[in-house]
Amino acid sequence: MGKRARPYVFFSLIALGVGALSALLSRGGIAAFDQVEKPPLTPPAILFPIVWTALYLLMGLGAADVWRKREEKPEETAAALTVWGFNLLVNGVWSILFFCYRAYFWSFLWLILLWVVIIVMILAFRRVSPRAAYGQIPYLVWVTFAGYLSLGVAILNA
Repeated sequence: MGKRARPYVFFSLIALGVGALSALLSRGGIAAFDQVEKPPLTPPAILFPIVWTALYLLMGLGAADVWRKREEKPEETAAALTVWGFNLLVNGVWSILFFCYRAYFWSFLWLILLWVVIIVMILAFRRVSPRAAYGQIPYLVWVTFAGYLSLGVAILNA
């Protein structure tokens, strides 16, 4: 593997690892989720791991783009990668709240926090690498849609 590719692989593996750990920790609750009432426009279950894998890859690739600018913009890079790490933490906790604890309303509120963190991450990435920032737009769009689904589940299963 070339030296240039290493950060892309490294950060992508971190992001995918967080996603895999979150899925592993919440796997029991995911099966129970099949039994809850869902809002209209809920996609088929097979779509979720496909979309999340793509989004985690985009998060990793974006972080690598930012990291590669660390010598040009060290402070901005450090700030952006700190927000990226916090984003992964907030993202991972959401699945546990939603699937394991079935705290649908609280997980919706947590999703609002995640949405804000994603916006902060996009802005921090943009200061270092506009390409990295634009790569997070699908993530923001998906989490917005997930907010609709999460609120719908909370209301329908209250």
